[in-house]
Amino acid sequence: MRNGTGSDDMSAYRGVPDFRHDSASEIGVLLVNLGTPDAATTRSLRRYLRQFLSDPRVVEFPRIPWWLILNLVILNLRPKRSAEAYRKVWTDAGSPLLVISQRQAAALGPVLGQRGLGAVHVELGMSYGRPSISEGLERLARHGARRLIVLPLYPQYSGTTTGAVFDAVADTLKRWRWVPVLRFVNGYHDHPRYIAALADKLRAHWRRHERGQRLLFSFHGIPQRYLQQGDPYHCQCHKTARLVAEALELDAGQWSVVFQSRFGREPWLQPYCDQVLTALPAEGVTAVDVICPGFAADCLETLEEIDQQNREMFLQAGGERLQYVPCLNDDPAHIDMIADLVESNLSGWTESLLAPAERAEQARLTLQRARAMGAES
Repeated sequence: MRNGTGSDDMSAYRGVPDFRHDSASEIGVLLVNLGTPDAATTRSLRRYLRQFLSDPRVVEFPRIPWWLILNLVILNLRPKRSAEAYRKVWTDAGSPLLVISQRQAAALGPVLGQRGLGAVHVELGMSYGRPSISEGLERLARHGARRLIVLPLYPQYSGTTTGAVFDAVADTLKRWRWVPVLRFVNGYHDHPRYIAALADKLRAHWRRHERGQRLLFSFHGIPQRYLQQGDPYHCQCHKTARLVAEALELDAGQWSVVFQSRFGREPWLQPYCDQVLTALPAEGVTAVDVICPGFAADCLETLEEIDQQNREMFLQAGGERLQYVPCLNDDPAHIDMIADLVESNLSGWTESLLAPAERAEQARLTLQRARAMGAES
């Protein structure tokens, strides 16, 4: 008998029935983001939060006490509040994060094709919710992808996000009979085209809207103890903000870094975004711009927390105007930057799959792009 993976029932590993050993070795790219509930309902949020908050990468706490806290307290209180928040940003097409992530994945394939890289299969996976990382990897396997690039869409590395993606990928691949060649993108917090895309996004926003007195770079927070134990996230957030500020030629008093979305009672990375916003009007700063460079796509934390909750707090504290600058989402410059990350990790792979004429064309396109970039600089 065969099981759902196509392997024998007696086998613990994913196999392919009647596998052809002369089949081509394809290349696959798995884009990964955090995830989203299936619907803006209490039931769906309970299921999503149980998976999310059960991950020891997300909450480092003794498992038995945390299981009791999660299941007896948090999952009885938080899902209803979270569902109400999600309903404020939910669209006819579904969760903003999922919809935008799907657009990113759909846009990336053609861009890679235009670069003469041959057939590169792109799929989307989410750490929590659907489509899962396992589902994305299975789809790539059905395409024959035995060389994989996993690209978590987290510019700044943290064990809570990028580390969790690695764990999920490993948990899936350890059950495969033929483990593919794997390249894992750890982050891109200081990638020149990522910095340029953020700076251009702000310039375009300021051309359309009056510029605020202060620019806040708001990043998702993590517990302070993770920094003290070696997580590089805090340092990488500050470097991203500094590089963007330098690209915009901002003075030190024109921008600052804040951290949002804290959870629980222990200290998280500071300063806290909401506390800074409520204090600024008393300092004479009544117009602010907020951008969230750590998010590759707009989601609950940007659209509801920053653009609604924190805006209201700022106005109630005496502020006059808070302008939220959207994430890079599926902007062409963002997709091009992601394509750069993929292409740099394809070194040595695509050449072996191309015919001589195709390799010559690829070399010509690479030289053409290098000359164009040189002319721009």
